[in-house]
Amino acid sequence: MSAWDRVRAGAVSTIQIITRIGRSTANASRSAGKTTVGATVKVGRATRRVTHAGGAGRTGLGRLIELTAVHSAGDALVTLALAGTLLFGLPVDEARGQVALYLLITMAPFAFVAPFVGPALDRLRSGRRFVMAGTLIARGLLCWGMAAAVQHNDVVALFPAAFAVLVLSKAFNVSRAAIMPSVLPAEIPLVTANSRVGLAALVAAGVAAPLSIGLSALIGPDWVLRIAMAVFIAAGVFAVRLPRHVDAPDAEPPAPDGRGRWRTMLNLGPVVGEAMRANAALRVFSGFLLLFMLFLVQEGHLPGLDPKITLALLAAAAGLGAVFGTAVGSWFRSHAPHVIVLTTLGAATVVATVTGLTFGLVAALIVALAGAVAQSLAKVALDAIVQREIMEEVRSSTFGVSEALLQIAWVFGGLLGLGLSLLPDGTPGLLTMAVGLGGTLVLLLVRRVRRTRAGEREPRRGQAVAVPDVVPEPPQAVPEREKPTGREPRRHPVSPDAVTEPGPVAPDPSRDGHTRPLPNPTWAGNE
Repeated sequence: MSAWDRVRAGAVSTIQIITRIGRSTANASRSAGKTTVGATVKVGRATRRVTHAGGAGRTGLGRLIELTAVHSAGDALVTLALAGTLLFGLPVDEARGQVALYLLITMAPFAFVAPFVGPALDRLRSGRRFVMAGTLIARGLLCWGMAAAVQHNDVVALFPAAFAVLVLSKAFNVSRAAIMPSVLPAEIPLVTANSRVGLAALVAAGVAAPLSIGLSALIGPDWVLRIAMAVFIAAGVFAVRLPRHVDAPDAEPPAPDGRGRWRTMLNLGPVVGEAMRANAALRVFSGFLLLFMLFLVQEGHLPGLDPKITLALLAAAAGLGAVFGTAVGSWFRSHAPHVIVLTTLGAATVVATVTGLTFGLVAALIVALAGAVAQSLAKVALDAIVQREIMEEVRSSTFGVSEALLQIAWVFGGLLGLGLSLLPDGTPGLLTMAVGLGGTLVLLLVRRVRRTRAGEREPRRGQAVAVPDVVPEPPQAVPEREKPTGREPRRHPVSPDAVTEPGPVAPDPSRDGHTRPLPNPTWAGNE
């Protein structure tokens, strides 16, 4: 065998080996691809079964849950893509001032949402799907602009875009909460439906958050914002595909003096007002815990583990608490939402007191878990109360007030946490919050008792008065031309088409003298 034959035989053998390796790699890739696609399809089908269970797929609640999940994933991408420059890229003292400035800036969107966006959404109820789609698509375009601002370090363009993103996010949340009763199946109560939506949002954010962190380190935050743009635009398409019955006829314009709008914003009724105050106290507690624990760990006032590990454990506890609180809300089918709100406020007070007296790493993890559970569960109950008590014509305005109040309360709690984190120990801060939570609970209970006693003594203004069991007959006037004949007058049958004057209404024996309930009891006593 010549040398050329040996070279040719070796080349043929090499080509055959490479071909076998290529075929094996292709087969392995094909199998892996089929496995990945199959797993993705199975996860998608399982998710669809969960979101569409209990009649949710028939009424459109399932689509609303999926839309909220996509929206929450986009929020997580944007938030974590921008968070590094505020918290972790600066020394502690400088970061404290930057965070305080950021908190004050975030109050502006909610001061804008309450007086303007809420009433505007109430007057555009016939196009709610397109309003939600517009907010999502606009956020996608703003994310593209923020990506360019981050790439070129253009702070002047970044902050207005971030402001607009926050406003549009709250407008979406207000619209989503307002249409919940229109997609509610008969088999699912409001608390359970809100819990499903909140749980889907938390799971989606939990999946998107580590992806955002990893992609920011790998390809940069500007590209993460561009990915968020695609997510928001896809969510806008999903919003248009919501069922048509979520759109309602447009509301009539308010009175020229503006009484209708301001009455909606200021007089929310005792039940809704009580739930909002309790949620505001818990939101103050949540904002306080986030920044209080963050700066305590960064300054070394919470020893035991490495600061990064401690922060990861605290974040895991808070995330687990949020998921657990939202999931627990779906189990309270037969409990009144206002009872849930007051119970969570009392539990948060007890936990803050105990962990403040025994402050340490374990106590910090417990209070982070309990605070997240209380906030999530109380928010689910508040949404159910508003959706049940407030009529559809002003529901968006009420949710606008709720979102503004809760976010301002969270900002106030965060600023309070920044200030109290300057102390070398966490006990004074937690005990301060325990006193505030306990005082709010006592105040709400005292007002509830007074309201109950006042209702027992006399009916509220605007409420119908009970009809007595015996209605006296008015005296019958004798006509002048009619002469008594000594016998009963002949009674003629009355035609069913004859128009008669309204007379006294006999009482309904089944009501036992009670009044008929008001169509909207939350407005009683607030004139």
